Amino acid sequence: MDHYDEDQDYRHPEDDWDRDLLLDPAWEKQQRKTFTAWCNSHLRKAGTQIENIEEDFRDGLKLMLLLEVISGERLAKPERGKMRVHKISNVNKALNFIASKGVKLVSIGAEEIVDGNAKMTLGMIWTIILRFAIQDISVEETSAKEGLLLWCQRKTAPYKNVNIQNFHISWKDGLGFCALIHRHRPELIDYAKLRKDDPMTNLNTAFDVAEKYLDIPKMLDAEDIVGTARPDEKAIMTYVSSFYHAFSGAQKAETAANRICKVLAVNQENEQLMEDYEKLASDLLEWIRRTIPWLENRMPENTMQAMQQKLEDFRDYRRLHKPPKVQEKCQLEINFNTLQTKLRLSNRPAFMPSEGKMVSDINNAWGGLEGAEKGYEEWLLNEIRRLERLDHLAEKFRQKAAIHEAWTEGKEEMLQRRDYETATLSEIKALLKKHEAFESDLAAHQDRVEQIAAIAQELNELDYYDSPSVNARCQRICDQWDALGALSQKRSEALQRTEKLLETIDQLYLEFAKRAAPFNNWMEGAMEDLQDSFIVHTIEEIQGLSTAHEQFKATLPEADKERQAILGIHNEIAKIVQTYHVNMAGSNPYTTINPQEVNAKWDKVRQLVPLRDQSLIEEHARQQNNERLRRQFANQANVIGPWIQTKMEEIGRISIEMHGTLEDQLTHLRQYEKSIINYKPKIDQLEGDHQLIQAALIFDNKHTNYTMEHIRVGWEQLLTTIARTINEIENQILTRDAKGISQEQLNEFRASFNHFDRDHSGTLGAEEFKACLISLGFDIGNDAQKRTGIMDAEDFKTCLISMGYNLGENEFSRIMSVVDPNRMGVVTFQGFIDFMSRETADTDTADQVMASFKILAGDKNYILADELRRELPPDQAEYCIARMAPYSGPDGVPGALDYMSFSTALYGESDL
Repeated sequence: MDHYDEDQDYRHPEDDWDRDLLLDPAWEKQQRKTFTAWCNSHLRKAGTQIENIEEDFRDGLKLMLLLEVISGERLAKPERGKMRVHKISNVNKALNFIASKGVKLVSIGAEEIVDGNAKMTLGMIWTIILRFAIQDISVEETSAKEGLLLWCQRKTAPYKNVNIQNFHISWKDGLGFCALIHRHRPELIDYAKLRKDDPMTNLNTAFDVAEKYLDIPKMLDAEDIVGTARPDEKAIMTYVSSFYHAFSGAQKAETAANRICKVLAVNQENEQLMEDYEKLASDLLEWIRRTIPWLENRMPENTMQAMQQKLEDFRDYRRLHKPPKVQEKCQLEINFNTLQTKLRLSNRPAFMPSEGKMVSDINNAWGGLEGAEKGYEEWLLNEIRRLERLDHLAEKFRQKAAIHEAWTEGKEEMLQRRDYETATLSEIKALLKKHEAFESDLAAHQDRVEQIAAIAQELNELDYYDSPSVNARCQRICDQWDALGALSQKRSEALQRTEKLLETIDQLYLEFAKRAAPFNNWMEGAMEDLQDSFIVHTIEEIQGLSTAHEQFKATLPEADKERQAILGIHNEIAKIVQTYHVNMAGSNPYTTINPQEVNAKWDKVRQLVPLRDQSLIEEHARQQNNERLRRQFANQANVIGPWIQTKMEEIGRISIEMHGTLEDQLTHLRQYEKSIINYKPKIDQLEGDHQLIQAALIFDNKHTNYTMEHIRVGWEQLLTTIARTINEIENQILTRDAKGISQEQLNEFRASFNHFDRDHSGTLGAEEFKACLISLGFDIGNDAQKRTGIMDAEDFKTCLISMGYNLGENEFSRIMSVVDPNRMGVVTFQGFIDFMSRETADTDTADQVMASFKILAGDKNYILADELRRELPPDQAEYCIARMAPYSGPDGVPGALDYMSFSTALYGESDL
């Protein structure tokens, strides 16, 4: 129309205002009614309205008020006078404001408006409608009228009998208005019942529904449109633009609601992950708390069977109970890292577990468990060795004590006899010689008594459970030994006093006694040694025993000669007695040993020799089998140990190399993990060989430096390392996808990280991390200037000075608190990636969430529970209601909720 500058981008030739058309009463009526209703829809927000469009705007007051409402800006203070000059001034202020918005008014002056020129007034209102209601409409790169028409066509395309091509006759049947309403609010109109041949019903239905439910005032009557061959285009455009703004506002509310739903869903998921972590950490710590006292219990058992049962219980713990807990610990660390990554990606504060449930706390508790476990196994093996030694010593004590007690039986009674008082001289001399032989025998048994006492002492030192009975028996033997010494001394003195009365004694008997006694003692010692049990742990030890036994057998011919000599003495005695008819008592008065006893013991020695041979042969075979078990275990351990070390080094290389995409690396690592898990049967086979070694009581192995404990720890570390490495790659993928980081950026980050990770530990120390940030262009100064990712000459000079360890500690401490929230003193690659992604990507913020809530609240500073329930899904609406604080502002109403503090709390306090 000719009232606007032709270079306005929202104008088109068909929009030219044709003054001649205003002479058409039908069109003028439609424009009056439509424009009046449009103005009132805005003026009612200010508590007023107009009745006659050309009269009510003449003083300019309501015209200025209308412009303030639709623009949201304050105009110059109006003139309150009633004179014509005051009215013209007010209208000029309004026209100047319109012109300031980029609209050039042509042929429209303040005087014409003040004079009530209907044509000019309607032209002015149409200018305002175009500028503030239609110009800003934009659909698929079209704007104003074309944009509004395209919007109508898109929305009504699915509806039959609706073909919107213009803003006049395309709307006469009313189906276009009904289709717009049904497309956005299908519950308001039953579109299937509408007929194209009933335009009055269609139009009245659309206008009534729009006024009642959409807050769109009724701008035209159905008769105005149906009764005109070509409805007024500007009236229709004004009416349709009201539908556009009504539905576009609903779409904004829906978008705001969707944003809030997304934020709340992330928060709910994170809270569930936190609860799961707390429960898993509590269960694992409780299991460790219950297990450590069991492993620290060092109360020994009295029998080998009981201690072996404890060892079997420990094996069950290692095989059945501990492995699932190792997996739980690894899964706990993975869950913790994943949760922290999700929190960082969603711009939430880092998760801080309850006191005592940090990953470091669990690692410390696990370290205590490992320490107790290692000490417990060592204690069990030492205790079994001690009990084995005790059983051997106790049996040896009983054998020696039994032999000694058998020897001392009747000795006290013999020494207490007073037979010398009535004996003849020859009998006295015989008694004296006999006593001398007894003292020789007594001295020979001194060594055995000392051995018995030494064994008893060793049993006491080794804490033998039956030490009281051993001590009591040893004390009886020692007391008896002392008594025998005292009685022997007393009898010797008595015989010496009567020696003058005794002259002769049979020298042969004496010689027999003197030679038979040590020989008898030698045979008893030989029998004792041949029956003595032995404990060996190596082939060399059993070979030493076999050599000693062969040496003993080599002495038997000489011993047999001595036996023949002793028996010869006895035969000589018998010959003398028979020859000279000596009246003898029938037994050697100087010794209780007789030839029959010598022969019996000699035969016993000869019988024990082959038995001893057999025992040594069997033990030699057992030691050979033990050696075979040692070599079998060593052969496998010497392969598995280096294999585990090699795999650990390969995983370390994979984690720092950059071959292919993250998905390729993840696939490669999972295949690598599968190959490692497939190696488990070899570990189980080695466990079986280890059990055979323990069952055989083999305590050392010179063929390998690897113990089963080394292999177990290495295997567990290998499984944990591959799982952690896979989790790191998964978190990198999650970070990349969420932040939109390219593969080239990830490669650059990895290259920088690897360059400063000189010890290939997978982590950076504080100084290494600082140097890495500087290499990527971060200015870490004490001033919080904005990081641009580039450095000018002065910045680079400052960077070089910083590399001389003169960095700003405040800014660097702030960065370290983000990448190392647990204050471990090192930065992992995942923490490094998270930090870099935060510096290079954008995320939802608390301000965006507050803006979304403000849309739902209708621009209020608070929101009501009913509004939340209307706009959000039920569970998330209740989530907000339960957590929002009451609104305390001066404009609040009962039940008002503070969505601003709630939005801030969702994101915590973060410097980044």
